[in-house]
Amino acid sequence: MKIIITCYPTYGGSGVVATELGKALAMRGHEIHFISYALPMRLQGFVSNIYYHEVESFTYPLFDNPMYTLTLTSKIVEVVKMNDIDLVHAHYAIPHAVSAFLSKDILRNEKKYRKDLKIITTLHGTDITLIGLEPSFLPLMKYSIEQSDGVTAVSSFLKEKTITSYQVEKNIEVIPNFIDLNKFKRISDKENSCFKKKYAPDNEKILMHTSNFRPLKRVQDVVKIFAEVYKKVPSKLLLIGDGPERSDTERLVREMELTEKVIFMGKQDALVELLSIADLFIMPSQSESFGLSALEAMSCGVPVISSSIGGLPELNVHGESGYIAEIGDVDRMAKYAVDLLTNEKKYQLFSKQARERAEKFSEDNIVPMYEKYYEKVLNGK
Repeated sequence: MKIIITCYPTYGGSGVVATELGKALAMRGHEIHFISYALPMRLQGFVSNIYYHEVESFTYPLFDNPMYTLTLTSKIVEVVKMNDIDLVHAHYAIPHAVSAFLSKDILRNEKKYRKDLKIITTLHGTDITLIGLEPSFLPLMKYSIEQSDGVTAVSSFLKEKTITSYQVEKNIEVIPNFIDLNKFKRISDKENSCFKKKYAPDNEKILMHTSNFRPLKRVQDVVKIFAEVYKKVPSKLLLIGDGPERSDTERLVREMELTEKVIFMGKQDALVELLSIADLFIMPSQSESFGLSALEAMSCGVPVISSSIGGLPELNVHGESGYIAEIGDVDRMAKYAVDLLTNEKKYQLFSKQARERAEKFSEDNIVPMYEKYYEKVLNGK
């Protein structure tokens, strides 16, 4: 198949999943064309069958904002015509699915182009639970979903949320996010000893959190949980990522006199090396349609303490791969953390079960689901 993938190129989960999917499909013999305003963050190194097309920026004094939706549409039309594309896979409905529909309509009205371009939209989370519910976007979001030839969601929670929020009758296929088990696997303490000693020189336990530091990630709750854990267990907290809540979180750390115990790492590419020195992964989000960063931690044998919202209970099994608690229940999450960190036998069992749980979301299990769905849409079933 010849497939266009449109996505955001940033650190967010939708861009990561879209990029990893494209790479996996290319390895399976498909021709993949990425279209975005910048090179996707995880599209590094040469991969046969992968092509990247940058959307040119355009500014004009008459327009206050860059017209990305329109320039993306033109780029899709151009790539489709030049490469005889079979389908466009839009990750995140706005603006990618909208641009895909516009390009399809343009091509439909060109006499020289007779192919029925198919469009598949994958819903990732905040496009449905936050952005799309804004009154100015709601009709466009509903239209995007209903006009797609195929729609997928990354969790059963997100599927049901989409149906109830937008009153759509579209059949939505649940295809969860996936992990490269060969890449995301724990590096032994012997191989990673220097790294571990840098952050835990006295063999402290390491708690970790990775996110884009948006308010819905509740990063300050992570600090509060750590503060309770630290009272009972010698430990350090590594915060990976950056975003709007970082300044307030740094201020909270200073107020709680935890400056020497909490390390702000900023954005990092060496996730496997970092996860391999972690003892627990903390994810107290108030909105999480799947929880890709939790899956990456579990794949490295790191038990997860998370909130019980969205798609997280579909990933993190309470009492097996970690624990879940209500949003904002800092005390309970801290108690769960202390319980695991002070019981070595239980911890080792949870670590093993976290990896086993991650294996169910392996690339080899999930990517064929996308291939099968592509074929179904292309055959009009």
